Amino acid sequence: MPFLIETFDKPDRQALRLEVRPDHLDYLDANANLLLACGAKLSDDGATASGGIYLVDLESREEAERFIQADPFHQAKLFAEVHIVRWRQAYLNRQNTL
Repeated sequence: MPFLIETFDKPDRQALRLEVRPDHLDYLDANANLLLACGAKLSDDGATASGGIYLVDLESREEAERFIQADPFHQAKLFAEVHIVRWRQAYLNRQNTL
């Protein structure tokens, strides 16, 4: 069952995000088989990230927790909050998938 993981950066941590980003992207590449989608949440002007959203294909909440805890962003203590919820796909590429 897929899970949605939403992360919220701590305030004033843009420099840390940029410093750790290459390791974070390597982690995502290494786990691409688990990713349905993911990406940063951006300010309206697109200049600043403030967290992210991951849609992951994992069997349990515990696996989702392990996944995000292993992310270099999490290990660098970038996140103030992490929310994990089960997710059901209804639309993909503008098509109903139910």
